[in-house]
Amino acid sequence: MSARQGGQPKLPTPPDGWPIGCYPTYEEAQRAVDYLADDDFPLSDVTIVGVDLMMVERVMGKLTWGKMLAAGAMPGAWFGMLMGLLLTLFNTTAEMRYEPIMLGLGAGAVFGALLAAASFGMNKGKRSFSSTSQLVAGRYDVLCQPRNAERGRDLLAKLALGQPPTSTP
Repeated sequence: MSARQGGQPKLPTPPDGWPIGCYPTYEEAQRAVDYLADDDFPLSDVTIVGVDLMMVERVMGKLTWGKMLAAGAMPGAWFGMLMGLLLTLFNTTAEMRYEPIMLGLGAGAVFGALLAAASFGMNKGKRSFSSTSQLVAGRYDVLCQPRNAERGRDLLAKLALGQPPTSTP
């Protein structure tokens, strides 16, 4: 009994199935699965697998004290404002007071900036740039369970030839 027969596997498991298509980008693999869907193909038999995984870190720019202080002050201000709002909501007096919200906003921004400054100061010189990370694959294989692999391969061959699916909605 395969892991797919009872639904999605609970633990990380290698994919199973026969390859029915190979694509250089995820968008092309997704387009292939959409094509199969347009032909009423049983999509529960299909898996898209990223092969030759790479972690790509794109450098966004140099970190400066100003950027770090602003990056710390913003979430600190949001947290402080939330705390001030909670204090205002649970105020037992009849009048609505905005001082706790404003005080929370200011104090949160200051403490957030101080924490960011401490962190940046301790790491200065070790990582003075900002970046984003992304997991990408060298290629994307479309796998299918053996019971429908031949039909899937035939349909994707039609896609490669530019033919429309046989049972379009």
